[in-house]
Amino acid sequence: MLQFAAGKVVRGRYRLDRVLGRGAMGHVWQGVDVYLERPVAVKTVAADLLALPDLRRTALARFEREAKAAARLDHANITTVYDAAVTEDVCCLVMQLVDGTTLDNVVDGADDGRLPVPAAVSVAAQLCSGLSAAHDAGLVHRDLKPQNVMVRASGLVKILDFGLVKVLSDTDPQLTMSGEALGNVAYASPELISGDRPLDGRSDLYAVGCLLHHLLTGRPPFDTRNPAELVTQHLTAAPPRLDAPPALQDLTDALLAKRPEDRPAGAAEVYTALAPHLPAPEPALATRRMPPEDPGGRSCCRRRRSCRGRRAHLDPFPEERARLPGRDGRAAGR
Repeated sequence: MLQFAAGKVVRGRYRLDRVLGRGAMGHVWQGVDVYLERPVAVKTVAADLLALPDLRRTALARFEREAKAAARLDHANITTVYDAAVTEDVCCLVMQLVDGTTLDNVVDGADDGRLPVPAAVSVAAQLCSGLSAAHDAGLVHRDLKPQNVMVRASGLVKILDFGLVKVLSDTDPQLTMSGEALGNVAYASPELISGDRPLDGRSDLYAVGCLLHHLLTGRPPFDTRNPAELVTQHLTAAPPRLDAPPALQDLTDALLAKRPEDRPAGAAEVYTALAPHLPAPEPALATRRMPPEDPGGRSCCRRRRSCRGRRAHLDPFPEERARLPGRDGRAAGR
């Protein structure tokens, strides 16, 4: 496998400049597409994950399949995939480098770690907008957490790490209890933890419930440093009550239901429940003219794109109605 280092040019095109994040799956690099002269994020896979022959072929095949699926996603709330490499020498994903800060930094910059209700709802609604598109395309994120959610200065939310983390985690379905895995389990659905059933989009909706609870209270619904206790709480314990409007309490309880069949059926349903709590649009925004319909009947606006005649994905510009606290900068999913 190719050894990655600062200054290395991958595939003769992508120069690696500095490490943005490290994780069990590999590194995230800030780099440059030297051909197009634009910044990129390059996610490289740890060589030891692919060292075992029995796992290597499966991992590479799944990575290639999921990278192609992620590249088909074209949505304002999902980071764009530019390129991927799956060869004997290199396994990496080249993505849009997003200016902004991760959601954990936003929470750290808020009073008591809590966001105002309109801001918290804006984040959750945008997550549901992106997840609706991904689930319709057959993708489940499986690792939705504050570090995998980017927030731009405008308030626009971007979901990171579709494809890479999910496909590599398939090579080892057992959750380890390292410090990093513990952070993942804090937002993991009961069925993801137990591994006793196939996952679908409702697993991601459980994570949205965990994130919404965190944004409204300053901590995840189950907050302990004991790994075994954390797993047990996800599987059996009821989450603490929120200091929030009753409708948001009811929605969060539904999202955090232990059984997938007791949760909302899809991200669009959750978005609809969140919509009444979104910040009121500014007058200029409310009167904004949308691009005209094209002759084929499809909207020319990327934010209202539909998928082969299915319902349009939801995005009423909530990011422009809520300014979120936090630190500016560049980051990428870990």
